[in-house]
Parts: sequence; structure tokens; C-alpha cells
Amino acid sequence: MVVLFNNLTSEEAETYALVLASAGIAHRTRKGLDGWELIVDTEAFETAFETIRQYLLENRQPVPVPETSAVALQRNFSGIWVALGLLACHLTVVNHLDRDVIVKTFGASARLILEGEYYRCVTALMLHGDAVHLISNMFGIAIFGTAVCAVTGLGVGWLMILMTGLLGNFANALLYQSNHLSVGASTAIFGAIGVLGAYQFIRRFGQPGQRLKAYLPLAAGLALLGFLGAGVRSDIMAHLFGFLVGLAAGGLYGKTVAQPLERSLQWGFMAVVVLITLFAWLKAF
Repeated sequence: MVVLFNNLTSEEAETYALVLASAGIAHRTRKGLDGWELIVDTEAFETAFETIRQYLLENRQPVPVPETSAVALQRNFSGIWVALGLLACHLTVVNHLDRDVIVKTFGASARLILEGEYYRCVTALMLHGDAVHLISNMFGIAIFGTAVCAVTGLGVGWLMILMTGLLGNFANALLYQSNHLSVGASTAIFGAIGVLGAYQFIRRFGQPGQRLKAYLPLAAGLALLGFLGAGVRSDIMAHLFGFLVGLAAGGLYGKTVAQPLERSLQWGFMAVVVLITLFAWLKAF
């Protein structure tokens, strides 16, 4: 079972419980640290929320935002697989190709991107300067990529992460115009951090007693950006643009989607991710 609403008054919890009981939806209430919680079966989450929403609308009462923990987390290890993919790509370059040539050919060159070689916004995400650069990004994508997909689902999550990296690199090219070349998955990683921060903010901001706490995920994201994204050899502006695009994507998702999309749609979005990546590399050659 999962939490549908949190921080309720005893009267709200009793009222919502009666509404669900009248609709034949299994539920229970319990006293939490900051108020009462209303708990339902994971499979009944959307039905229960819609039932209470209709009741509140009919009685001209504001509809509370579902508790973040009510989102059924999608267990996955996709971030680890993507990290291993980055490792395989790096080993291929190091052992069989000229790294400097590959970086110049497929890296995010601001001038060449603006001249029409848009594929570089994608291919650059899969290349890394050295082992330290690679390992740090492997850890980042494994942790934050998996976290995003746990909330949004596999396909939607990786599509958002890919787009934050792509658009972040493009925005960086617009900023520098020329004489700038970068590689690495970190733009997409900070995009994932932005997605998580904005999503948590949207979910918590409308809840009673949670408005100030809603800013904590955003503050944590900015702290990570400053701590991890502003190193001596880091492309801080690419990281910032990825983070900002991630904030927009996570905010839009949090506003429009209550629960992860069904599995068939997730695989459809995952296919789009694969096609964009393949198209970028095919275009590069």
C-alpha cells in the first residue's frame, strides 16, 4: 500500500476515509509525524485520488496534491546499465581509436553545432576525457538516472534525461558561439538532478505545511550543481543549462502526470530514446 495524502487533519482523514468507503475502495488511516495519512492499495491509487477529487470539487473545496511517496516507484537498475554503456564506449575509444580525433569529430563543438551538426549534442554525451571524468559520470548517471526513472518510469525518464543533455549542449553552443568543445554525460546528469528537484517541489508545494519544505529539493539541486558541477575542468555553463532544462521538464511532468505511464507507453518512449541516439551516431558518420 502507498500514501495517498499526508499531513491531513483528523477531520480531513475521516472525511476522505468515508468517501473511499462509500466507493468500495480499500484504505486505512494512520497518525504520522505531521498529521494523518491516508493509505490505499497501489493499484487503486488513481481511482482513489479521482474519487476524492470529484467529492471535493462538488463541495467547492481545494484538491490537495497527492503525497510524493504515493507515487508507485518503478524499481529498475537502468542507470547502472547506462553507466556500463558509457564504460564500453570509453574503452572502445581508448583501446581501438584515437581519442583526440574522436573528441574533435563527435564532441560538442559550439561552432559546428551552430553550423548544423546538431548530432554532436547527443554524441558528446557518450564521450569522456579520461578515466576520472568517466568514473564520476558513471556514478552520477547510475544514481540520478535510476532515481528519475524510479519516479517517472523507464522510457519517460530516459527521454527527459537525454533531452536535458541535448538541449543543455545546444544552449551552451548558443552561449559560446565558437572556440568551445566539451564532452561528457554530466550535462544530462545535472538535467536529471533538475528533474528530481522540480518534481519534488511541485508535489510538495501545494500541500498544507509543506510549502517551505518544498524548496529543499531545489536547494539541494543547486548545492550539487555548485559542489559537483563547478570544478576546475568542468563546463559549468553546460551543467547549468542541463539543470535548468531539467527543472522545466520535471516541473512540467509534476504538474501534468500523477502516476507513471503504463508499461507499453514506457517502452514506446524508450524506443524514441534509442532512435534519437542511433540517428545521431548515424548522422555523425
